[in-house]
Amino acid sequence: MEHPSESRPSQPVKLPRVEITYCTQCRWMLRAAYFAQELLSTFSTAIGEVALVPSTGGVFTVVLTYTPVVVAGGEADGACAAGEGTAQISAETVLLWDRKAEGGFPETKVLKQRVRDRLEPGRDLGHSDVHGKKKAAVKLEESTGEAKGPAAGAVSAASAGQVRRNPDGSVCEDCG
Repeated sequence: MEHPSESRPSQPVKLPRVEITYCTQCRWMLRAAYFAQELLSTFSTAIGEVALVPSTGGVFTVVLTYTPVVVAGGEADGACAAGEGTAQISAETVLLWDRKAEGGFPETKVLKQRVRDRLEPGRDLGHSDVHGKKKAAVKLEESTGEAKGPAAGAVSAASAGQVRRNPDGSVCEDCG
């Protein structure tokens, strides 16, 4: 019997595309699905598709593939997107989050900001966005290394490296 996908041609990838690769041994599928739902709710049709990619080895990455508009001078221009001027368009793939490199999972607002910064830089994400005085405080904090506020020094349980066990009791060696 023929497999359903073999009877029809493959569909083209719809850009922008967010690919969330997650570890099945660590049971991170629901976390991946939650981030997918949040991105689709926030960006609606600005995102062409979201893919959940099962993997192993403690991996949790978020990759964005999109087509930025680059004008001959190097700046993005709305007029070029409308067909005026000369534009060179090619797909670009960027790693937005890597659990191992970043030391944990992203906060939802951080992931949304990283997607927004690539797809719609001028877009306001509302109350969770960093703007105005908050943005200046964050920049000051980054430059001085001093954390302010009640969340200073707090470590989330997700990034604290809790060990998760598989149903058979084994532990994914790469999850730590």
